[in-house]
Amino acid sequence: MIIPDNLLKNKKILLGVTGSIAVYKSLELTRLFIKAGAQVRVIMSDSAKKFVTPLSFETLTSNKVLDDTNESWVNDHNHIKISEWADLFVIAPATANTIAKLANAIADNILLQCALAYPAKKLLAPSANTNMLESPLTQQNIKMLQNANYELVDTQIKELACKTTGDGAMADPLDIFWHATKVLLQNEFYKNRTVIVTGGGTIEKIDDVRYISNFSSGKMASAMASALYSMGADVHLISTKFEDNIPKSIHTIEVQSSAEMIRELIDSIKITKTEKIPYLFMAAAVSDYVPKDVLKGKLKKDTLGNTFELALTKNIDILDSINKKGLVTIGFKAEMDASKAQKSALNMLRTKKLDAVCLNILKNSSSFGSDMNAIEFITTNKQESLKDTDKLSLAFEILKYAQEI
Repeated sequence: MIIPDNLLKNKKILLGVTGSIAVYKSLELTRLFIKAGAQVRVIMSDSAKKFVTPLSFETLTSNKVLDDTNESWVNDHNHIKISEWADLFVIAPATANTIAKLANAIADNILLQCALAYPAKKLLAPSANTNMLESPLTQQNIKMLQNANYELVDTQIKELACKTTGDGAMADPLDIFWHATKVLLQNEFYKNRTVIVTGGGTIEKIDDVRYISNFSSGKMASAMASALYSMGADVHLISTKFEDNIPKSIHTIEVQSSAEMIRELIDSIKITKTEKIPYLFMAAAVSDYVPKDVLKGKLKKDTLGNTFELALTKNIDILDSINKKGLVTIGFKAEMDASKAQKSALNMLRTKKLDAVCLNILKNSSSFGSDMNAIEFITTNKQESLKDTDKLSLAFEILKYAQEI
């Protein structure tokens, strides 16, 4: 999935880095923010500079690093003005020492002073030895911070710098990046709303080795789920395929067959929250026909002979069969014949009692798996042409129109 270069356009991110070996990951995090269009300024503790030089961050951000040696009151290069400048303050990595000081309002370096001066939500990505992280005192400090406008990006279990394997490694830069987008792009309409997204082409078994399927890549569903996550929704992504760089916090459910998909879909609908009307985006390419009989083992060509006739039976229509009461339901339809595509989409809208249809007119089979797409967003009242763009940008456009239903 392409992350567009304007995803965080005009967003201002203040990144604080402290003295952990994980500070090298903060360079990659900075690159991700910059590549997504954000403005980034960095604060470094003295111990952080033992691992990475300020020049590395200055090269990436084109901004001077703020540290204990260069605070100035003739411009905004100080802990008050730089805190007023930022839309989001991220501390990554945050050592156990920094966490303890933050929890007790100690401000004996420039980074801690900025943290005290910054009034809004702050992201904290800890990095520590397992015993230091799991110390009751550190855990109590983390709980205090979570009650004081800090949001934690969980650590991960892996081999640490101390050559032991355990919990304490800083989250991957991409994971921290997605947490930041969720803070910066949160939308009141989608915030805490349960949204189910289906994706990918279903896999229908012929025997234990072979199956029939289609070319659907699941990329549009992954993009929809990522956009919804960034806007604060409680996302359930049910798919046969997933993009590697989607947010880890999305609730993903991997399925293969259409039977598995409908079962998981019904279960997800049952557990939806009731505070806000849930949404369903049915982007999956469900097989129209499935093998009549699924054979055990592997079919042998010696037994089958020179020809093999596969009997198929019409598959259940998921959108038509599920209970859509209390759901806003948006279907996706792919067509190749442009002259009949719109009529087919309107028929789908009417017969399946949908709230909207996203019509995708394919040029040929190579259109599957593309990183770009264009959509006709169709409701009973209007039709909107959404221009050809990367799928994540397109997902945000679809969501804009979907909330007007």
